[in-house]
Amino acid sequence: MKVSNHEAELMAAFTAGWREGSISVPYLLLKHYHQWKLTEVEVMLMIHVMAFMEKERIDFPTLEELQERMSVPAEKVIAALQKLLKEGLLSIDDSIDPHSGIQYEKYNLNPLYERLAACWLEEAKQRKKQPEPVRKDIFSIFEKEFGRPLTPMELESITGWLDKDSYPEELILAGLKEAVFAGKVHFRYIDRILLEWSRNRITTVEQAKEHSQKFRSIR
Repeated sequence: MKVSNHEAELMAAFTAGWREGSISVPYLLLKHYHQWKLTEVEVMLMIHVMAFMEKERIDFPTLEELQERMSVPAEKVIAALQKLLKEGLLSIDDSIDPHSGIQYEKYNLNPLYERLAACWLEEAKQRKKQPEPVRKDIFSIFEKEFGRPLTPMELESITGWLDKDSYPEELILAGLKEAVFAGKVHFRYIDRILLEWSRNRITTVEQAKEHSQKFRSIR
């Protein structure tokens, strides 16, 4: 297929533009900036500072350089920068060139990264808390099938299946259904079912159903 001169120019321009590379913008920044009451202008300003530092090795771009790349008036760029400094998301450090001894200023993004790290830790804590309501559900399902509150030993058995044996919750509930179907609703029988499935490398409810059907057909 013949390519026109215009298409060839576009392809060359695309290739050249692609070679300019990209910068790393933290996903957590995009995810949480609204919680910090930051505007899109303020976030875009931080991204431009990142770009200057990462791609052009300019640690302290001037207001004029930043303004040239933004679509808002200079006063808004200044106001955005002042807010970032005031909120502790950006700082300006004094440094000395080891070769010339000249003192200069540079932007420091570490305050932003520390804030993002705190957000990540908080999310990690929340993720650890999430399984607990599910655990309560599986206990209540067992109590409903048994028609009574579970004993401490029975609660410990379920916890052991989940934590020690690492049985998937849905597989444990499948074992409970299998015991109900067989008319043997007691923990020892359910434990035997789960152990049998584990020996046969059964990890899903579908595999468990197929195994049970084969077992019943043999009987």
